[in-house]
Amino acid sequence: MAMVRRSYGQHCGFARALELIGERWALLIVRDLLVGEKRFSEIQRGLPGIPTNILTARLNELEDSGLVRRRVLARPAKGVVYELTEDGVQLEEAVVALGRWGARHLGDPREDETVTEDSIATALRTTFRPEAAGKAKVTYLLRLGPIEVHARVHDGGLTVGRGPVAKPDLVIETGPALRLLLAREVSPSDALKKRLVKITGEPKLLDRFAQMFRI
Repeated sequence: MAMVRRSYGQHCGFARALELIGERWALLIVRDLLVGEKRFSEIQRGLPGIPTNILTARLNELEDSGLVRRRVLARPAKGVVYELTEDGVQLEEAVVALGRWGARHLGDPREDETVTEDSIATALRTTFRPEAAGKAKVTYLLRLGPIEVHARVHDGGLTVGRGPVAKPDLVIETGPALRLLLAREVSPSDALKKRLVKITGEPKLLDRFAQMFRI
């Protein structure tokens, strides 16, 4: 089914941006590709509820706009992955800003809402405060049920990735209480006392986490 791109009829940069990435699911696809390249099936798995035809249409639109490209994997890997172009990567600042703003309106998860590796990875990127990190060098592993995401803080910079990481300085096991911690609605010590969070490692590193990552 061919999709008709909407036009706002305005010679305005903001309007043009919405024409390019304002369709439903488009920015979520960009969000997930900012975490890393993905196969079609991986994008679909990370966006529960998106129909196959809509995902195909959105990817085609993003390709036509020069924001996404396909790349054939070199042997021995097989298949095709989608990745952001240089122009697409430039959306990172906007995605981070929107994610930070949206986090303040998040509230508790609704019954039909799910959490994915990419949504947690993006949450860490949007809430990271480099001014609070200073010269810290620390690696965190977050576990939310079956989801694992790691974050490396190094000299005021942040690298986030999906999956486990070797020898993390602190393992944080939690659930919806992660939002409470990031929003400072619960202190690290209270989160531990109330068993909202379980850690493996030094408790002081959880305090440091709460300082560096906050809504």
